[in-house]
Amino acid sequence: MDACCENKSGELALLRERQAKVLYVVLAINGIMFLFEFIAGWVIGSTALLGDSLDMFGDTTVYALTLYTLHRSNRERAAASLVKGGFMLIFGVAVIGEAVYKSVAGAAPTAEAMGIVGLIALMANSICFLMLYRFRSDDINMRSTWLCSRNDLIANTGVIIAAVLVGATQTRWPDVVIGMIIAGLFLHSAWRVLGEASREWRGSDPRAIKAGDEGSESVEKHDTCQQSSCCR
Repeated sequence: MDACCENKSGELALLRERQAKVLYVVLAINGIMFLFEFIAGWVIGSTALLGDSLDMFGDTTVYALTLYTLHRSNRERAAASLVKGGFMLIFGVAVIGEAVYKSVAGAAPTAEAMGIVGLIALMANSICFLMLYRFRSDDINMRSTWLCSRNDLIANTGVIIAAVLVGATQTRWPDVVIGMIIAGLFLHSAWRVLGEASREWRGSDPRAIKAGDEGSESVEKHDTCQQSSCCR
C-alpha cells in the first residue's frame, strides 16, 4: 500500500510542477497583452478590442488564482473556479454595457489598426491555448483555465472579422455586434464554469466526505490500496 501511495503522490507532484510552469508563462503573456490591447482599444475606439482586453485581464486573474490553488485541496480549487466564473460573468456584462453605449454614441474605429492588434492577440493566445491543451482534463481548475484560453481564440477571431467588416462598411456596427457576441460567449462560459465548480464544491464538502468515509470503512479494510485517500 505504501509503495502504491508514494507512486501516486510522486506522479501528482510532477503533474502540479508541469502545470505551474505552463501557468506562469500564460500568466505573463496575458498580462502583457491586456495592457497592449486595452491601450490600443482605447486609442482606436474599438468596443471589440476593449472587450477582448478585459478578457485578457480576467484571464490574468484566472491564471493567478489557478497558481494559488495548484497545490491545494479540491474544495479550494473549486472555490477558485467559482471566483473565475464570477469574473467571466462580470466582464460579459461590462462588454454588453460598452456595446450598448457605443451603439448610441460612437464613431467607427480604425479598421487597419484594429485588425493588426487583433492578429497579434490571436497569435499570443494561440500559444497559450496550445500550452494548456494537454492539461484541460486534469481537474476543474485546469479545465476552467483552458476554457478561458479557448474563449480568447474565438474572441480574437471575432475582432479580426469585425475589423474587416468595419473597413468594408465604414460603420461602427460590426464592432458593436462582435463585441456583443464576445460578451455572450463570456456569459455562456461563466455559466458552465460556475455550474461545474458548484458541483465540485458540494462534492468536496468535508461533512459529506466524512459521512461517506464512515459508511465505507468496512470496504476499505478489504481493498486498502485502491480505497486509500492517498492513492485517490
